[in-house]
Amino acid sequence: MSRLGWFIRAKLHRRLFLWFGVSILITGVVVGMVMNLMGGAPWHQEVERVRTFAGNRLAEVWDDPVRREELARAVSRDLNIDVELQDASGVLLLRTGEPCPPHAQLPVPVEREGRRLGTALACYGHTRPRQPWRVPIMLMLAGASLWMAAGWLARRLSRPLDTLMRAAKELGEGKLETRVHLGRHATGEMSVVADAFNEMAARIERQMADQRELLAAVSHELRTPLAHLRVLVELMRDAGGSEQTADQMEREVVELDALVGELLASSRLDFGQVTPRELDGKDLAARALERTGIPAEVLSVEVPEAKLVGDATLLGRALVNLLDNARKHGQGVEALRLLEREGQLAFCVDDRGPGLLPGEETRVFEPFYRKDRGGEAREAGSLGLGLALVQRIARAHDGETFAENRPGGGARVGFTLRREGPLPLKAPPAADRSRA
Repeated sequence: MSRLGWFIRAKLHRRLFLWFGVSILITGVVVGMVMNLMGGAPWHQEVERVRTFAGNRLAEVWDDPVRREELARAVSRDLNIDVELQDASGVLLLRTGEPCPPHAQLPVPVEREGRRLGTALACYGHTRPRQPWRVPIMLMLAGASLWMAAGWLARRLSRPLDTLMRAAKELGEGKLETRVHLGRHATGEMSVVADAFNEMAARIERQMADQRELLAAVSHELRTPLAHLRVLVELMRDAGGSEQTADQMEREVVELDALVGELLASSRLDFGQVTPRELDGKDLAARALERTGIPAEVLSVEVPEAKLVGDATLLGRALVNLLDNARKHGQGVEALRLLEREGQLAFCVDDRGPGLLPGEETRVFEPFYRKDRGGEAREAGSLGLGLALVQRIARAHDGETFAENRPGGGARVGFTLRREGPLPLKAPPAADRSRA
């Protein structure tokens, strides 16, 4: 994942989760402390007032056992508590329920004119078993609930950024149809950013489509003036013009025609216009040798069956580029071979040059790279696009290119193809289809 994606996933979500969780925890502690400070003293005062009131009521009837018992049972019944009455010496006088354990006792002194008459013990919840772990478990459950809420909130805030990150990464990989759809996770600011991203992506897609259309149109239109130039060169020869000048002009026209052919092939690949049909590999190779003026004797077919499915125009362009590369940069073509390579049909050209430098096995397929002491520059008559186009054509046919040094000297450069033809291509973006 990209650095931005790692930052969002590994830091933003976790930091939000931690911040919200700690904030909720601190808020709970502060609220508890404030409530304790504000409500603790009045609570104790109310308890003391109840004890004083109950003690005074019992003191009024203490000397009358019947009325004392009636009052104790009425309090027990109305407040749903058990009551024990003891005299001043601690002798049990009355019990309305089960014995009262010490932890559940609330003593109420019964006094009259400063003289202790006895004690009333109010028993709260003593019938339930004591559970010291109950409060910690409740606190843990409450904390877990708040922490889950914090995680949900952190995820809700970070998810739109995660979506934007993935969309930006896909757009950077060349998927120009990528758009951001936040759905129910959209917020005000995130919606604005998503709309801006979608508008930017749509503009880039339109610009790329316009550039591809322009390249295809210009490449196609250049064919007409090139044909006219060929005619003018022949007329100049017939009129007795300089043969050297005519040859030079013809070479330039041939170079321009080859460049236009490469641009047209590149445009077809850009628009996904690959037209596969059944072909014979030997015929493809023979026509490529004829177009480049190389003797047919260099063709070597090393497979029993050379049938395949592919685009004849694109594959022909790839073979011509391989042959031109060997002729211009490899001191000539030694052989054009059809062989089996990793279960696929392979076309490769052996040259007579000194071979490839270390690292050139992959670099020769980079655009604008020329084989001249490993440097990158424009060479007379070459833009360094030939092998890059070969690689694109091979991949459009679900194959791959390769370059290697031969044991006996020289380099071998070629590409592989699926005999069954390329897999169905994805439909081009909507903008491209509407403009094509």
